[in-house]
Amino acid sequence: MLKSIQIGASFLIGLTTFTISSCQSNTVTLPIYGQREPVEKIIDGKTVIDTLYHTIPPFKFLNQDSVYITDKNFDNKVYIANFFFTHCPSICPTMNRNLLKVYEQYKDSDQVYFLSHSIDFKYDQPHVLKEYANKLGVSNDHWNFVMGSKADIYGIANQYLVYTAEDKNAPGGYDHQGYLVLVDKQKRIRGAYDGTNDEQVAKLQKELAILLEEK
Repeated sequence: MLKSIQIGASFLIGLTTFTISSCQSNTVTLPIYGQREPVEKIIDGKTVIDTLYHTIPPFKFLNQDSVYITDKNFDNKVYIANFFFTHCPSICPTMNRNLLKVYEQYKDSDQVYFLSHSIDFKYDQPHVLKEYANKLGVSNDHWNFVMGSKADIYGIANQYLVYTAEDKNAPGGYDHQGYLVLVDKQKRIRGAYDGTNDEQVAKLQKELAILLEEK
């Protein structure tokens, strides 16, 4: 039930980009996912209604170099987040190999960063994450592999609108979705892509380029 609620309410409502047309040009922009709330603001003495969008809340996790990574590391940065575990026998190898393609495209720039959260809070300690990152081919600090407590990791997964669960009946003992979640400079979710699907990863690359053009 949780899976269907998260996908239906958050992702399926905006699978395509929006086009804003004018007499002079067409501007393509990406949707903003998650719940939103109307808020009142006073501008020039008048009350106006603005929109408060869902954003990723503060976090603090330990990365593969035993360095704490927080939400502040991603201030004013575009990044891609996902959830995995190092001994995952199912979707994780394909998902992270596909994410590596995007990383290779942007690893030498300061435009895009990557954040992979381990959902195996028992086994995936920093030295394990470091070995995993090295084997994958990650060569700099633009891609962080992080671990934390079950409550913190699973809690932040909910904020990214991604399902994660400890499940003894699932392959490897954990169940999770393979979304690559695109987050903008204001920490708003702008897209979610199936990391095991080549067409979806190509769509991520295309829409990432669109997001980077936003002012």
